[in-house]
Amino acid sequence: MRFLISNSRTRRKAGSHFAMAIALATGTAMLSGVVAEPAQAQREKKDRKKENKPEYSKEFIEMFQPMQEVVNAEGGDIASISPQFGNLIALSVSPDEKIVAGGLIYNAGAKTGDRAAQLEGMKLMLSSGKVEGENVGRYNFISYQLANALGQHSDSRTYLQRAIDGGFTADNVSKPIMQIAMAESFITEERFAEGLDYLSRAISEAKAEGQQIDEAWYRRGLSVGYNNEVVPQVYDFAAGWVKDYPSPTNWRDAINIARNLNEFDSSAMLDLLRLSRRVDGLQNKQEFIAYVEAADPRRLPKEVKRVIEFGYTSGRVSRDDIYLSDSLKTADSRIAADQAELPALERDANAAGAGLRTVVAAGDAFLSYDQHAKAETFYTKALGIPGVDTNMVLTRLGIAQAEQGKFDEARANFAKVTGPRVPIAKLWTAYVDQRDNAAPAAPAEPAAATAVDSPA
Repeated sequence: MRFLISNSRTRRKAGSHFAMAIALATGTAMLSGVVAEPAQAQREKKDRKKENKPEYSKEFIEMFQPMQEVVNAEGGDIASISPQFGNLIALSVSPDEKIVAGGLIYNAGAKTGDRAAQLEGMKLMLSSGKVEGENVGRYNFISYQLANALGQHSDSRTYLQRAIDGGFTADNVSKPIMQIAMAESFITEERFAEGLDYLSRAISEAKAEGQQIDEAWYRRGLSVGYNNEVVPQVYDFAAGWVKDYPSPTNWRDAINIARNLNEFDSSAMLDLLRLSRRVDGLQNKQEFIAYVEAADPRRLPKEVKRVIEFGYTSGRVSRDDIYLSDSLKTADSRIAADQAELPALERDANAAGAGLRTVVAAGDAFLSYDQHAKAETFYTKALGIPGVDTNMVLTRLGIAQAEQGKFDEARANFAKVTGPRVPIAKLWTAYVDQRDNAAPAAPAEPAAATAVDSPA
């Protein structure tokens, strides 16, 4: 099912949880080799310290052994001894007592399907400090699964983090998968920002390891972020999504996420729709109309004409639409005079004492005529004039630089944008990254000549 965003702003309820590939099977296996024989150890108590023998109290052994016999017996009546688990735990004082009692209680729970008992057994074993190194991560992961299944989300995250920190992995259980499970735990409790932060880190770490990111990870972040209006994280997911999966449909959805979650003024809307045109995201009549309204055929006639004619030639809008046809007529009637005014506007804007309005107007005019180098000059100048709309000018300066292939400069200026234009700047940055990655590599420098011996 596609993650499709409409142009109308609609608040959605949180979706179903992201399907995880981690089953609870790990937490149902019996443990072997952890339940020692306390009686023998007790008989050798005198030599315990010298030979490092396990340490059990007499009271512990008297309670433990009958319970052990029931658990180990085929068809043993575990229900009859389960009420005594609390007493056994209370008697488990030494590390040796804790690990064997924990193993017993866990195995009893595994036989009966009692997850609470299994978890108590795991807790006791882990608290003993005697779980062998290679099993610490595994036991913590099992404890996470059990606590999560019991709805004990805070405890489950503690165990899961310990498993991650301990480097635990298994079939279909990688570090990124566990990090996503952690994200889902936060999301379950409606701690959306924390969940998205964890999911974002999982993506970053997987990328750093050279892994291909499953598109479903981005879609999950977008779904949670959009449905619950978690900003600005949702825009980071949108930007990462279109960078890794840059289809026109995905770009259109990402741009519409920004539109639906914000009330942009006409200036900001224009810069967002300029991006939409470049990524082939303008698909229906309403989007073309929004572009024309934001650009205004009286102010930017050439750009309006270009957009409407693209809509006609692509078949995405009908020539019968009255608003667009009237706008095209207005634009056509303005272009000649507008172009004739460009030299004077350029001269005035270049003057030493040029006012802010004139300088910005020159940048806007040359940007609309795709004269990006001149637009860059005037936007750069405008940034040094008091009263400038810094975020608007930075956005358009970045656009002018991106169109010239000055990708590093464009990224740097988009990164400076603050306030309501942040989502626009993030998406433009993703576009710059996409173009930069697609740009041909510079030719390698020829290797320096090296001296070789002449053949004899």
